[in-house]
Amino acid sequence: MQPVSRKILIGGTLGAALAAPTLAAAQPATMDVTVNIPQLKVAEYHKPYVAFWVEKAGATPKTVAVWYDHDMKANEGTKWLRDVRQWWRASGRAMKFPANGITGATRAPGTHKISFTRAQIGAMAAGDYVLVVEAAREVGGREMLRIPFTWPGRAGAGGRAAGKTELGTVSVAFR
Repeated sequence: MQPVSRKILIGGTLGAALAAPTLAAAQPATMDVTVNIPQLKVAEYHKPYVAFWVEKAGATPKTVAVWYDHDMKANEGTKWLRDVRQWWRASGRAMKFPANGITGATRAPGTHKISFTRAQIGAMAAGDYVLVVEAAREVGGREMLRIPFTWPGRAGAGGRAAGKTELGTVSVAFR
């Protein structure tokens, strides 16, 4: 009788193992973020420094991207990262720059799309999260947007928020 029981247990385990890839494949693996940086009519315009991070209640915030002047000699661009204040307090001051896979150049006014895989965001447990986007500009202002989302995301689901000065519309979508 034991061999029959083992066959059922093995068959059940094998069935679950075979079904797992199907379930994982059905869940979106990429989060697309579209950011609009508005053209401001000011005498002295500088591209903003922008930080993107993910928060979950009770967890350490995870930085997923930082746009700044990383090509300046003697790494001078990092000196103004602390002006992206909320991000700096949340996780920026603990980082070493340039951060591999996170650091990027500042962006000119216009619409920009960046994508994050599950691995880049971190091994996320199912639940409610917030994508936070903060921008600060020399001789300018600061602005922060919070976009709640649920992980795992459903294909086509997402959210959006609209800025008033330093950021335009920022949207999140899953695919």
